[in-house]
Amino acid sequence: MRRETMCIQAGYEPKNGESRMIPIIQSTTFKYDSSAAMGKLFDLEEEGYFYTRLQNPTNDMVAAKITALEGGTAGMLTSSGQAASFFSVFNIAGCGDHIISSSTIYGGTFNLFNVTMRRMGIDFTFLDPDCSDEELEAAFRPETKAVFGETIANPALVVFDIERWANAAHRHGVPLIVDNTFATPINCRPIEWGADIVTHSTTKYMDGHDATVGGSIVDGGKFDWMAHADKFPGLTTPDESYHGITYAEKFGMGGAFITKCTAQLMRDFGSIQAPMNAYLLNLGLESLAVRMPRHCSNAQQVAEFLQKHEKVAWVNYPGLPGNKYYERAKKYMPDGTCGVISFGVKGGRSAAEEFMKHLKVAMIATHVADAHSCVLHPANSTHRQLTDEELRAGGVSPDLIRFSCGIENVQDIIEDLDNALSFI
Repeated sequence: MRRETMCIQAGYEPKNGESRMIPIIQSTTFKYDSSAAMGKLFDLEEEGYFYTRLQNPTNDMVAAKITALEGGTAGMLTSSGQAASFFSVFNIAGCGDHIISSSTIYGGTFNLFNVTMRRMGIDFTFLDPDCSDEELEAAFRPETKAVFGETIANPALVVFDIERWANAAHRHGVPLIVDNTFATPINCRPIEWGADIVTHSTTKYMDGHDATVGGSIVDGGKFDWMAHADKFPGLTTPDESYHGITYAEKFGMGGAFITKCTAQLMRDFGSIQAPMNAYLLNLGLESLAVRMPRHCSNAQQVAEFLQKHEKVAWVNYPGLPGNKYYERAKKYMPDGTCGVISFGVKGGRSAAEEFMKHLKVAMIATHVADAHSCVLHPANSTHRQLTDEELRAGGVSPDLIRFSCGIENVQDIIEDLDNALSFI
């Protein structure tokens, strides 16, 4: 199936007389006729469900749809995009290990890595995504376990060179993890360019309606864990906390990563997405292929308007000819990038605050990438915990305004911007 059809059809196939829509299995617990039958589930000998803290049928149906869209082999939902980022790394790295990450990743993920996960004993090296090949090679260590980046950085809008970073990761025997939230699988499928694990904040375009917080992880099924067994003992040696199972042997390249992530991390952390949220997420996924072209078209026209406005100091959007990432975006995302633009107004921070105060169609909100147009000043909100030096390293200048184009009529968005700019 093509992606537009997958958005509707993938993940769930009702049998005769069954619900046409994915059913909401709003239950913590599942009944079995014998303890022996349940024991087979605990031993991972048979598929099934015993407790929603680990898995739920509704969640798995939606995860299967996202997995199909990304071209992966296995997937899971998490309670948030942050949980997905954490699980994707912590599933293969622990105390004493090392991760290489793009420095322009979302501020919340940067803080997760740079503060919280460092406290767990995991070291991180943050590199400019446009660093030289020599700098990238020099960052690898014997204890490096993965490389992490974002397809389109939030809010710097750096387009990640997936193929180059994947090749570097694979030369050193480690997987590339890519957060594909902004592009979505409608505009980019990182696995096709060499990524091994793909994560999402499903809260954004996938849900698309400000309704549900969630995340997802998809395994591309191409990384050979056993070929690098010494680097990934959690996957290639018996898990004594789960009946001595060796995940890579029992579930192979296509299923080991997600099975371990579920049986181990979801079991212990319980960062499950609520079944009702998964149901709402699925409604958003059904229209994803229709909405993304509208987001991109609106953003392109808004970026072109801002670029010509006398009160705008600069505009950053990968779809603009002359943009630093224009050609790279055409390579990885020929049908469009996303609906998010960053720009600065003349007059700096104070002018930015005055401008935002007069917007009527676009709302000031922490959120981004949904049906409503919204605006944010990251230095005073999502990236507030970062120093000026960390902000610049992440591609976020103090005057940066993040504008997320919704799917309203584009002329209404442009007129709203033009009116607000008249006050500065």
